[in-house]
Amino acid sequence: MTGMVKGPAIVLAPFAGDAAPFHSFDAICRWAAALGYKGVQIPTWDGRLIDLTRAAASKAYCEELTGIAAGHGLTITQLSTCLQGQLVAVNPVYDEAFDGFAPEETRGRPRERQKWAVAQLLMAAEASRHLGLKAHATASGGFAWPFVHPSPRRAPGLIETAFEELARRWKPILNAFDEVGVDVAFAIRPGEDVFDGATFERFLEALKGHERCAILYDPSHLLLQQLDYLAFLDIYRERVKAFHVRDAEFNPTGRQGVYSGYAPSVERAGRFRSPGDGQVDFGGVFSRLAQYGYSSWATLDRECCLDHGEDGAREGAEFIRRRIVRGGEPGRDDRPGGAVNKKQIKRALGLR
Repeated sequence: MTGMVKGPAIVLAPFAGDAAPFHSFDAICRWAAALGYKGVQIPTWDGRLIDLTRAAASKAYCEELTGIAAGHGLTITQLSTCLQGQLVAVNPVYDEAFDGFAPEETRGRPRERQKWAVAQLLMAAEASRHLGLKAHATASGGFAWPFVHPSPRRAPGLIETAFEELARRWKPILNAFDEVGVDVAFAIRPGEDVFDGATFERFLEALKGHERCAILYDPSHLLLQQLDYLAFLDIYRERVKAFHVRDAEFNPTGRQGVYSGYAPSVERAGRFRSPGDGQVDFGGVFSRLAQYGYSSWATLDRECCLDHGEDGAREGAEFIRRRIVRGGEPGRDDRPGGAVNKKQIKRALGLR
């Protein structure tokens, strides 16, 4: 085991806006640092915080961004293309809804929208290289989510074809990230074709085990599916390259379960909460990460149906800081006891 979890860091996307202090990279970094954060994840679709085209073309511009963050005692942890990534692969049923994530000139033109999304990912790879980053946060998109329930019966080969095409579209993007030495960490969540461990394995198999295909671990999405999010770490720990700290709770009733009956967020059986207010065992999560030598960032991704975002951000920094486990020290029973004495060992075992 090597390294330890870094943090606390914060996802800036939920807070970016036109009002101070959320309207510029310098101002939002000042705000985050004042709350006790040590790192920031930048949403590449928000021009108030980063010019992605410029970042891909100019190392000097990236050094300027790094300098702004460092001036506030912050590190840029990752770039995120969680919006653009979803547009790499879209089932036509979602065309109109997803058009809002893309430039106006691509709306109503799915092929042009998809080309734009791929170009965004390729620029994010170059920008990540200029920033010296090791991981990138994104989402897979996909074709099969409308068929997640097996009724009506799915056509034979439908799921296999969906994942083959998803892998075909993502492979050149992953290759581009491989060239710059950056892992692509996919958010595992409903709405994407890659939404749990089984679908991640399908995706990885279709990609022939691509080295850069990684996981953005967010236990809230797993809890809301009633998946064992600690066992998930046991299984996929080697692929986990990013970690979002977000809480959730699941309280089924006689009227609602996992699907939550189309209820608004505050009335759902499963709903997002601020860290510590939900049911995620973060003590267990941070302990597992320490046990497995995860040495990247613990990043607050604030989403709660009840509390104010700024309150959650303020409390989140201390929540993460208090749960980071300092690794690297062997347990008392595991510490070396001196040189091996074979005669002593045989006597202890009753051997001649």
